[in-house]
Amino acid sequence: MAKRFSVSEYAEGVLSGNRVMLSRAITLVESTLPSDQALAQQVLDVVLPHAGRSVRVGITGVPGVGKSTFIEALGLHLVDAHDHRLAVLAIDPSSQRSGGSILGDKTRMNLLAAHPHAFIRPSPAGRSLGGVTRATREAMLLCEAAGHDVIFVETVGVGQSETAVHGMVDFFLLLMLAGAGDELQGIKKGIMEMADAVTITKADGDNELASRRARREYQNALHLFPLAPSAWAPVVTTSSAVTGAGVPNVWEVVQQYVQQTQASGYFQQRRQEQNLHWLHETIRETLETRFYARPEVQAQLTAVRQRVLEGRQSAFGAAAELLGL
Repeated sequence: MAKRFSVSEYAEGVLSGNRVMLSRAITLVESTLPSDQALAQQVLDVVLPHAGRSVRVGITGVPGVGKSTFIEALGLHLVDAHDHRLAVLAIDPSSQRSGGSILGDKTRMNLLAAHPHAFIRPSPAGRSLGGVTRATREAMLLCEAAGHDVIFVETVGVGQSETAVHGMVDFFLLLMLAGAGDELQGIKKGIMEMADAVTITKADGDNELASRRARREYQNALHLFPLAPSAWAPVVTTSSAVTGAGVPNVWEVVQQYVQQTQASGYFQQRRQEQNLHWLHETIRETLETRFYARPEVQAQLTAVRQRVLEGRQSAFGAAAELLGL
């Protein structure tokens, strides 16, 4: 069992930028033990005034897009050329079924992982989407308190994880490939609508011409969507993690978005809305957890579920019965 520290030891370690203590604090917020969760909340309360001063970027992409290679290229550009301190976090609710890929990603991002100004953290395996997103959001706050001024939140799983990431970041980046037949296949319209920018990856060699063509097609497609509440018109770029071409331009787009939305007030408004959303999500998840943990509910749940399965009781009636215990 990992050693537990006091609230002040965790907080002082995080605020001093101690990577080992930051990792231990994140492990604490990932724990499902009630005692660990209570301690984690105390630590978060102490460091919270020092959080929130980063640019939070969500990154998702279709399979085979070269996400880890791109993240390493952009990450190295940030820590070397711009002297940023970067944290890369992942949301992987699929890991309990497929084993996920973020651990492999961390191995492939060996240059970035070894950089003193970069911190890479896999998502906890075997957790529900709600549990992973809560832990990732709290890990993000800890990383900010530790001095990381750019946070990448990467989706590793598929499906609802993109929506979850979009709900905790300032800027949402979608990575796409060219030359895969219909350029809009394999990606949901909803994800396209969430994107603040689309980057066509692997735009080098024989693929360069196809990437430029895909860029035009995506830009035309995005123009069909209504303008987002941010009043930002999504940008489509091309990049090559191998040659480095176009990688700095992606960060320039992010900076332009931040400048525009901070000037309009949307940036802070969205942060406030996200905080309120997480307040209600946390209340809902806590109530649900406490409900199912009640002994009288556990004692009746199996029989009630069986009656619903056999059609002897409606789901609504069964829920009312359990809620009335």
